[in-house]
Amino acid sequence: MRRMQLRWPGSRRREQGALLVAALESAERGWPVVPGARAARGVFGPCSCEDPRCSQPGAHPHDPPLAAATTDGRMVQWWWENRAPGAPLLVATGRTVCAVSLPAAAGVRVLAHFAELGVPVGPVLATPSRCALLVAPFTLEELGGLLAERPWVPGSLRYHGPGGYVMLPPSQGGAGAVHWVSPPVEGGLWLPQVGTLLEGLIAASSAEPDGSRLPY
Repeated sequence: MRRMQLRWPGSRRREQGALLVAALESAERGWPVVPGARAARGVFGPCSCEDPRCSQPGAHPHDPPLAAATTDGRMVQWWWENRAPGAPLLVATGRTVCAVSLPAAAGVRVLAHFAELGVPVGPVLATPSRCALLVAPFTLEELGGLLAERPWVPGSLRYHGPGGYVMLPPSQGGAGAVHWVSPPVEGGLWLPQVGTLLEGLIAASSAEPDGSRLPY
């Protein structure tokens, strides 16, 4: 895909440029993306959706809606250059990528556990409070079958499948910045199956409280 030349003078422009580049790279991987709402201050806070009771400020779809998520580079470039420069980068889960997220402390434990066992993981991202492992697409029926085989599943585990989304780096949401713990491999699109990771994720999360209802 041929990209237009980008010019972003100043710190704010560099941040906006980094988000645009990340959005274009995600679209090139086949991950459908859409700009998210932004954390706001003052009379319009805490979120640009202008809902004073917003429980996910700066970390959810708004306008355009999640259903508009696309891999069309021209649309992506127009969104982040003209309509929503600096907006958080959201990837719609279900079609080409899904995710499982858990509390940050549990994420540290499970990644160390997988590394010790030699279990390969795909891209991993984190916020100050949550860690998300990107996995291959799964259906709700498939996930339900996997969870039904377990005697107990901790509420601190969350599943981002069809109809869901995940915020990608270098976004800045109301809960803090998102960063890669393990970034996507250049040119690689491999993602692990959720079933191969589920036992470890459940074990690592079993001691964690349910926590907030933010999407990470």
